[in-house]
Amino acid sequence: MTNALNTFLETNETILADGATGTNLFNMGLQSGDAPELWNVDAPDKIRALYQGSVDAGSDLFLTNTFGGTSARLKLHEAQNRVAELNRIGAELGREVADQAGRPVIVAGSVGPTGEIMQPVGSLSHAEAVEMFHEQADALKAGGVDVLWLETISAPEEFRAAAEAFALADIPWCGTMSFDTAGRTMMGVTSSDLALLVETLPNPPVAFGANCGTGASDILRTVLGFAAQGTERPVVSKGNAGIPKYVDGHIHYDGTPELMGEYAAMARDTGATIIGGCCGTMPAHLRKMREALDTRPRGTRPTLDQITDALGPFSSASDGTGEDAAPERRTRRRRRA
Repeated sequence: MTNALNTFLETNETILADGATGTNLFNMGLQSGDAPELWNVDAPDKIRALYQGSVDAGSDLFLTNTFGGTSARLKLHEAQNRVAELNRIGAELGREVADQAGRPVIVAGSVGPTGEIMQPVGSLSHAEAVEMFHEQADALKAGGVDVLWLETISAPEEFRAAAEAFALADIPWCGTMSFDTAGRTMMGVTSSDLALLVETLPNPPVAFGANCGTGASDILRTVLGFAAQGTERPVVSKGNAGIPKYVDGHIHYDGTPELMGEYAAMARDTGATIIGGCCGTMPAHLRKMREALDTRPRGTRPTLDQITDALGPFSSASDGTGEDAAPERRTRRRRRA
């Protein structure tokens, strides 16, 4: 399979990825607790609209609606026997939209965590995790994705299992973790840990980085942590559109399109090559991000102070590496809602 992502990276300084899946689908009528992947079959026009919204906003790459597409996740909705169908169709819908875009657009097959805790802490074995990821990867490949996209991972064991599965499927991949606990993942991985981990894998990702987490400031500090390791591998930054707040019975992210435009330009300057949004990021945000990447000249790598001045305070005093004890003014003084 031709690695379309590598080809794009050779000719483009930055790649604008897509925004949120859940936020946009909730706006289309998805209910809390429903499996978004079922809409690939039950509401394909809405999934096409999700993908098209990113393409129309200027994204060069978008993720398929398959984040919860492993048998472990689909089992929660009694759909564990539909892995091949739901992932393949989610990819086919994406391929259809990308091929009609009139320009190169990369379809990335989204693969989220299994939701299970791996051994030795939990009960999920390495072999079982590889089997789950391999099943999903084969289906996404059959549907025509250009690259697999592992995201929101917390544990290095799960990252390794996915890498092995993707090698079996013989398709390139990218991988991101979510650094949402004082600069660490839920399982304690730091930015420096991930940068080192990817270089030890027999099947390393085309690009690696961070997604989701807490806010735009925090994810840029994480990207700086990757850069500090001297990595030459392309870095991904897919940050949330601000901070989630509970408003009128719904979760609302307070990041404006203008803030996300600033974030995109700063993400590029910190060293990220593939830049997108995560929770709360809608087409309006992506348009401002596209505009910023296209019109603003590359700047010098920002300092922590410059990041907080532009995007707001960090949620914690440290990024978990122990080398950046930040002044109190950089920390968020109240608990996030």
